[in-house]
Amino acid sequence: MSLLLIHSRLATTGMLYSAAVGLWALYLAFRKRDLDANFWGALAINEIIFIVEAVLGVTMWAQGLRPGRLIHILYGIVAIITIPSAFAFTRGRGTRREALIYGALCLFLAGVAIRAATTAGL
Repeated sequence: MSLLLIHSRLATTGMLYSAAVGLWALYLAFRKRDLDANFWGALAINEIIFIVEAVLGVTMWAQGLRPGRLIHILYGIVAIITIPSAFAFTRGRGTRREALIYGALCLFLAGVAIRAATTAGL
């Protein structure tokens, strides 16, 4: 299996997983429930998916494979820094307000993953 195929499939996984985690966070917010350890674990997995995706992208770049448009790299950077930035902004709290923030951000990340796929050009 080529790195390109793995990178592509992992991008799809990141998009779907981010959407699922985002909907979960919004569900918790609308049920007026705080974020629990299960959610934090899912959010960590979401971040790991995007980090692995970036490592594969850097490896492909080193092998001479380039995206169709360089903005693809910006989308990758945004995907990596969004969750840690939100965690720092919310100071690690897990109230209903933070559930809304993480819900919106994870849905945003799903959109970023879709946009990154459209700029890959491969």
